[in-house]
Amino acid sequence: MAAYFDGKGWQPAVFLEPRIPSFTDFLTSYSPDLLPGARGLSLPVMAGGSDVVKDLPHATTLVAAACDRGVVVAGDRRATAGNMISKRDVEKVFRSDEFSAIGMAGVASIGLEFIRLFQVELEHYEKMEGRSLSLEGKANRLGAMVRGNLGAAMQGLAMIPLFAGYDEEKEVGRIFSYDVAGGPYEEYRFHSIGSGSVFAKSSLKKLYSDGMSATDATLACVQALYDAADDDSATGGPDLTRRIFPVITIITDEGFRRLSDAESAEIAQHVVDERMRLPDGPLATLRNG
Repeated sequence: MAAYFDGKGWQPAVFLEPRIPSFTDFLTSYSPDLLPGARGLSLPVMAGGSDVVKDLPHATTLVAAACDRGVVVAGDRRATAGNMISKRDVEKVFRSDEFSAIGMAGVASIGLEFIRLFQVELEHYEKMEGRSLSLEGKANRLGAMVRGNLGAAMQGLAMIPLFAGYDEEKEVGRIFSYDVAGGPYEEYRFHSIGSGSVFAKSSLKKLYSDGMSATDATLACVQALYDAADDDSATGGPDLTRRIFPVITIITDEGFRRLSDAESAEIAQHVVDERMRLPDGPLATLRNG
């Protein structure tokens, strides 16, 4: 790699190039081996590689629901390794910037690395350009990063994100999903990813209604996670004994907010109390027309 002398020592020439608004692109030029999925991973099946991947902690279920002037993103806290519970209190939903959140399902270590890189990517762009990316721009950047992990994903080290945020231009909450080859795909009203997603989405189909308040959308998301945990062993429900509750975030025109543990506990306790009365959850209202 070309270098220059700055009076203190030899530095990579990439630092003299015109500013690069993408931190991922800069890292590709400077030290591509630091990028997720670019380390030449090799886990031959004959050498037990498939068993290694199976035994890595995997994050499971996330849900997102659009609400009045915003969006709610929530995740359970369980991580599994094969048929074992590897962690009971893992966090899967994070602030990506002031008006967006990112969650992960899949190999937890890869997912956490991606999330940290994505957070730096958005912060770097804002510092270089003096403004933040549009919500669609953020979603597209994340898609390119996921695509860069395709080689590792084909070896079983897959991470699938769920991205959501408040679109300042359209003044609505929006949700984006991905596959291992990138994306993104915009989802409307609500969405879920992870092993319990089929049960969570089925729950949201009956609980969700357009124009819900953030409070009602939050309750619907926690109900959906409860339903997912009821049918999917890899999804963890509220743990009242250990005081472990879902991570719940709300993004509106006022910015990103993660509910406190006390707030999450209150909502989870309400859902559990209601399930003592109605084990299958609240019934959907049937409307004519």
